[in-house]
Amino acid sequence: MTVWFPAFSRRGFLQGSSLLLAQAALSACQAPPEADRFVKADALIRQAISKGECPGAVWGVGQQGRLIHRSVFGARSLVPTHEAMTWDTVFDMASLTKPMITALAVMQLAEKGLVDVNAPVARYLPQFAAAGKGQITIRLLLTHFSGLQPDLPRMPDWWGKAAATDRIMQAVPKIAPGSGFIYSDLNFITLGLLVEKLSGQTLDVYAQNTILSPLGMTQSGFLPPISEQARIAPTQYDEHGTMLRGIVHDPTARRMNGVAGNAGLFSTAEDLARYAQALLDKRTGRPSAFPLSRATLLMMTTPQQPAGQSSLRGFGWDIASPYASPRGERLSHHSFGHTGFTGTSLWIDPDNDCYVFILTNRVHPNGGHSVVHLRHDVATAVGEALGLPEAGP
Repeated sequence: MTVWFPAFSRRGFLQGSSLLLAQAALSACQAPPEADRFVKADALIRQAISKGECPGAVWGVGQQGRLIHRSVFGARSLVPTHEAMTWDTVFDMASLTKPMITALAVMQLAEKGLVDVNAPVARYLPQFAAAGKGQITIRLLLTHFSGLQPDLPRMPDWWGKAAATDRIMQAVPKIAPGSGFIYSDLNFITLGLLVEKLSGQTLDVYAQNTILSPLGMTQSGFLPPISEQARIAPTQYDEHGTMLRGIVHDPTARRMNGVAGNAGLFSTAEDLARYAQALLDKRTGRPSAFPLSRATLLMMTTPQQPAGQSSLRGFGWDIASPYASPRGERLSHHSFGHTGFTGTSLWIDPDNDCYVFILTNRVHPNGGHSVVHLRHDVATAVGEALGLPEAGP
């Protein structure tokens, strides 16, 4: 049984009965018969939790149009109170915001003829041309080849969208635009500002109206309300010693009041599976509510980086960069995905009509440990369970 709730009136988030949530969580944990195939992957996650690499996890595998495996392990919260992880736990998706929301929004605007991905960013945000950025195109932002630094420095201290915008407009590229791959939050914060300018809506409102609602993702959004806090996975203590729960973990997005192109989306396993399935359906030509044409989606999920570069990136999605280890050893070289710093990941393989997601709050409560190897090993175990051959180097 899946329970959906009326959208939160101001921010498109959810409210609902804790009893119904508990029933839904219990129902969701009734594993399908295929579960035995994924014993190895489940064991890897249990082991990671026992080693303290993350307090808990929700993960799943979809193939050929349905969720064929799902599991819930460990704790949602360790401090100040211990809480068991549940299927309906809401996670800070961190950088999964980039491809799921921001890049998709840009490509929706491109389909409407409102933006040209090969045009300089300064055509739409004239101030961006400052400090040698006049030739940086939207394509370079989407693929992380702009040459911009990884993130905004926090000192001297600043707060607010206007302050972030000013710092981005004045940023100086670290390397020549197009010459190399630097994964940068500045790229997607800029794209978020672009979406807001061209759509006339804040990014959270735009996402609700054109992405989340059309997909039926009623348990997802930016700025979750206090009423939902009890089922949100906490992350870690902020610089003032306050445990972040329902407030975005990413320091830059937090300083931009929780809505930014690089981070800020909160979501659940149910909604993430819904998104991944709709994307796969559209990608493979099946009926789908995914709010983009198949041709544009193919562009998003195939290599779009500058010629001659070895790091392969789609528009928002990673294909084969230094961050692509969640592909594992058996998902195809045409697969794509992304990760989030808080411990979230999604990898989608159109060749094998499948996807794998792992949701953790690995930074809880004090910064956490790496789950890079866990993502890789679970994806490999899933590939083995699905009978996929080794993909090779």
